[in-house]
Amino acid sequence: MKASSFRFSITVLLFVFLGLFALTSQVHAEQNTQQIVLESDHNAPVPGMTAEQVEQLEDTEKFTFQAGSSSSSSSSSSSSTKIDTEISRLMSLIINSLYKTREIFLRELISNASDALDKIRFMALTDPSALSQNSKLSISIAADPESNTITITDTGVGMTREQLKQNLGTIAKSGTSEFLSKVENSKGGDDVNQIGQFGVGFYSVFLVADKVTVASKSNDDDDQYVWSSQAVDDFVIAKDPRGNTLGRGTQITLHLKEDAKEFLDEKALRDLVTKYSEFINFPIYLWSSREEEIIKEKETGEDGDEDDIVEENLEDDEEDKKEEDKEQVEKVTVFDWERINTQKPLWMRYAKEIEDEEYIEFYRAMTKEPSSTPLSWTHVKGEGDTEYRSIMYIPPKVDPNFFQNLAEKAHNVRLFVKRVFITDEFELFPKWLSFLKGIVDADDLPLNVSRETLQQHRALRTISKHLVKKALDMFQQLAKDDEEKYGQFFKEYGSALKYGAIESNTHRKKIAGLLRFSSSYDPTSPGVSLDSYISRMKGSQSSIFFLSGMSVEEIEQSPFLERLLARGYEVLYLTEPIDEMLIQNMPGYNGKLFANVAKGDLKFGDEDQEDALDQQQLDEEYESLQTWLKTTLAAEIDKVTLSKRLTTSPMAIVAADYGLTGHMERLMAAQGQNNKDNDMMMNFMKMQKKTLEINPKHPIIKSLAGRSIDEMDEDTKELVMVLYETTAIRSGYPLSDLNGFTKRVETIIRKGVGASLDEEVEVDVEEAPEKSEEEKKADEAYLKSDDSIVEEDEDSHLHDEL
Repeated sequence: MKASSFRFSITVLLFVFLGLFALTSQVHAEQNTQQIVLESDHNAPVPGMTAEQVEQLEDTEKFTFQAGSSSSSSSSSSSSTKIDTEISRLMSLIINSLYKTREIFLRELISNASDALDKIRFMALTDPSALSQNSKLSISIAADPESNTITITDTGVGMTREQLKQNLGTIAKSGTSEFLSKVENSKGGDDVNQIGQFGVGFYSVFLVADKVTVASKSNDDDDQYVWSSQAVDDFVIAKDPRGNTLGRGTQITLHLKEDAKEFLDEKALRDLVTKYSEFINFPIYLWSSREEEIIKEKETGEDGDEDDIVEENLEDDEEDKKEEDKEQVEKVTVFDWERINTQKPLWMRYAKEIEDEEYIEFYRAMTKEPSSTPLSWTHVKGEGDTEYRSIMYIPPKVDPNFFQNLAEKAHNVRLFVKRVFITDEFELFPKWLSFLKGIVDADDLPLNVSRETLQQHRALRTISKHLVKKALDMFQQLAKDDEEKYGQFFKEYGSALKYGAIESNTHRKKIAGLLRFSSSYDPTSPGVSLDSYISRMKGSQSSIFFLSGMSVEEIEQSPFLERLLARGYEVLYLTEPIDEMLIQNMPGYNGKLFANVAKGDLKFGDEDQEDALDQQQLDEEYESLQTWLKTTLAAEIDKVTLSKRLTTSPMAIVAADYGLTGHMERLMAAQGQNNKDNDMMMNFMKMQKKTLEINPKHPIIKSLAGRSIDEMDEDTKELVMVLYETTAIRSGYPLSDLNGFTKRVETIIRKGVGASLDEEVEVDVEEAPEKSEEEKKADEAYLKSDDSIVEEDEDSHLHDEL
């Protein structure tokens, strides 16, 4: 009986054990379908304090916030604390007015954590045991939606109880400043780079949190302490009831406000770290989740014997067997630490140690353009009164709206202070260089206390001045090293450089050397420089000849080029609208003045006394023709001269020195000037009469010169008028009387083909029929219905007129 009872008991226990095992396996399987925590070099987030532990803190010793170097005063938890009005105002200012955006709280906390890590790393240089508790220096961030908290942990130097009291309980006092003062005179102090210097960055946590708990463990204290505050006038400090969970370092837990839950989103945190702290020296980890597919284990029978299962499968059909043999896959949520700041601060390294491919990859990461390759770059290290490092890139393509957006602030240059992003909303470069993209990292800049507003200061102006010079040096070096790539650069950004030559008196000469223009020397080339033009100038030539037009093809057809090209002079072809303004603001280069071959009295520089005598003789020979032409074309021209420009064309129309060329008239008309002052100026310039230059070698001009005044009949006047109008078209001017021109041309053609000058064209067309009564009624009905709709729509202010 005893033996059977024993066996029965054993059997019962066995079934109970198997049942518990099956239940445990089921629960474990259900959990696996939800989340898995991977083992990694970093532990899972340290659990926060329980509600009971937090309540225990509230019953401990309380302190009131102090300002400046004042000491914190303590009082009993049961006694009332007198509210310090000044502290309340200061806290309110920090929380509500100091920062423009709430998101910067994370930047400030990461900056403080970086400082703490820098401190312990510096201490370890002389005392390796400083890292004995944890040799890994890092920052970790974890969000917990269930508890509505964000936790930021660092393995830095940590704080003792007294340091928590002084550093976090005294507003506008920073432990960083004290630390730097201690190491300033020590050897190697220059190796320490700190960010926190204002002492208020920590309090930005109250922008998003209504309660903050700071746990910290220092090597100088045996215990781990907790600081806690609810953004009022007091805080508590107590020994951490959880014990030493950190080993060394600081853990800040933010209990978020209801309207700040957006920061619990993993993507939002990742974006903020990337935006503000991507280049912090120490690794930053984010507690992240991702979906993965795993192979589900095959289920076995209760007794674990698979033989019975095999027998049952043998009785099934072949298709069912194949389906059961397939491996089943399920999706699980995997949690692990993900490093966010994988991009290294390339600008902190020496340029000679960096490969071109590294610069290119950095550009792609910075601009988020994985397939883009910059045309060139410059790596600058500024030393002296203002120390900074910078990498500037030339993007491969200009922004299509570059000139349209000049009035707006560019966001192409990111400003860092000791690898912490400050802003991209500032104007480091002048407008004409705002296409450059890059990073500037200064050791110290005169920022406001929230680090968000740049002050106008000599240091910033110095950096700007140096970088503009370095940018121009970069362009110059690119032109020297790779003319083909520089041609590509100038095609994209040539107009910006020309704008710079107009705007900048300081850099105009250097920019002028970078300009490229199409030229008669080689019209197919991307462009020639002014230096190369001057090197090819003829003897006694004192001017740089140029001609403006809509295109190279149009300019090449101009009569103004004839004599210059025949004599071997090089002419620059200016085809961009900004070129005319450029020449007005840059009248010369290296002692040579620009000369528009379509304006004024053209001089080559090699005229001598003999040429003057020949010109005088020709003037006398053609004086009567000049007088007759001036009288006949009095409404269009101011004077008639013998041309020094023409070789094959009979005549050309030349603008006065301060008048408008045909090209400029078209440009100004296309702009549609609405400003009254501009309209008056344009009309004044357009009203200036032109000069008609005639070619004494041309058969038409010689034939006209051979006639007497009496022979100049109405037909001759009509022919001369047509000749003038065709010349105006070739010279780039619009015709003032287009109908008159077409009639005159038609008259000439009629005479040429022998058609009657008086015969009119017979017009034989059928007039269109009037509306029928049905059509009229339909139109009236439509109008009435449309009127009612208009009235209703106008009453409701929703009508769109067609």
